[in-house]
Amino acid sequence: MDLFEKLLQDRGPLGKHSQADEGYFMFPKLEGEIKPRMVWRGKEVLTWSLNNYLGFANHPDVRKADADAAARWGAAYPMGARMMSGNSDQHLQLENELAQFVQKESAYLLNFGYQGVVSIIDALVDRHDVIVYDSESHACIVDGVRLHMGKRFVYSHNDMEALEKQLKRAERITAETGGGILVITEGVFGMSGNMGNLKDIVALKKKYNFRIFIDDAHGFGAMGPTGAGAAEAQGVQADIDLYFSTFAKSMASIGAFVAGNRDIIDYLKYNMRSQIFAKALPMIFVEGARKRLEMLRTQPEHREKLWTIVNALQSGLREKGFDIGTTTSPVTPVFLRGALSAATILNKDLRENYNIFCSVVIYPVVPKDVIMLRIIPTAVHTLEDVAQTIQAFSEIKHKLDTGAYVNHEYAAKMAMFDA
Repeated sequence: MDLFEKLLQDRGPLGKHSQADEGYFMFPKLEGEIKPRMVWRGKEVLTWSLNNYLGFANHPDVRKADADAAARWGAAYPMGARMMSGNSDQHLQLENELAQFVQKESAYLLNFGYQGVVSIIDALVDRHDVIVYDSESHACIVDGVRLHMGKRFVYSHNDMEALEKQLKRAERITAETGGGILVITEGVFGMSGNMGNLKDIVALKKKYNFRIFIDDAHGFGAMGPTGAGAAEAQGVQADIDLYFSTFAKSMASIGAFVAGNRDIIDYLKYNMRSQIFAKALPMIFVEGARKRLEMLRTQPEHREKLWTIVNALQSGLREKGFDIGTTTSPVTPVFLRGALSAATILNKDLRENYNIFCSVVIYPVVPKDVIMLRIIPTAVHTLEDVAQTIQAFSEIKHKLDTGAYVNHEYAAKMAMFDA
């Protein structure tokens, strides 16, 4: 069979919906300045789908820093990979500031978060080593683990008994291969909103010989007394061997970093293929990140505003009887019961009649007949936004529970909004 013909016969679990849903549910275009209320399909919507936790994306001081950097350096500088010709004092200074902020000896800048995690895993382990990772790990971790040529074991989400069982299996293998064990989890899980059980994982180090690598994309800037992340929030920051975060969430930018022991960070600098063979992070993002980090470090009011909105939203939803799972972070999932067809109509209702834009997650990310509305609060949302959303959610839940979304007449009415 021709390769392309084979691909087009099975477009994949998302691609099979492309012709019907593109532009509406998939690849929608939010327009205007990045803020809680943006324009979608010609009208204003209240959006809860942007990972702009601290509201930096459109902050005037951040925009000025970005614009000044662009004027000073252009979009190209520095040219070349860091190792060859793309290094600078600003890159090194940002790395030092990041390391200090997350309380590690050293840090290394990465161009992208997803690419960075895959490449870190690739550089850390060989076929003699064993990876043990949480079952709800982000796709970047899963893809990194898939590239591993040695054994890899998954443990049930945040289940310490399951983790210990897999550590025992791993130790039996490494006793024969002479390899090591890498445990991978997340600081904050981006769908459920709960934190990785870092404190209990660290405690297992007393019984087993392993290193722990955490992806704290959703925790950095939002969690902990200073915003240094989920491990700081749990009091075990010093016990995390490798700490990773992207700039795409609280920093509202492009880039990422990994931090840890100086010797290991130096090892990664010389062995991470995604960085060795890639152009250095442009100066616009480096200087912009320094400004964001300065604000994160010196202006705690942004994090305080975020948590004011988080607490109001989550407590309000619980008071109305909504199931928001086990979240302990700003990530706020709202779980409802309904089939895929109902989820589609419900989502249209939210967007067309209530002017609320949020992510709707369905099977296979969640179990069949579960609908998850994923809300990302930010420091620039208001209590009025929260009240409007809770009222709208109460109304759509009533419609869902009373069968309105499986009513043929109502479904036909919503169909007129198809792209």
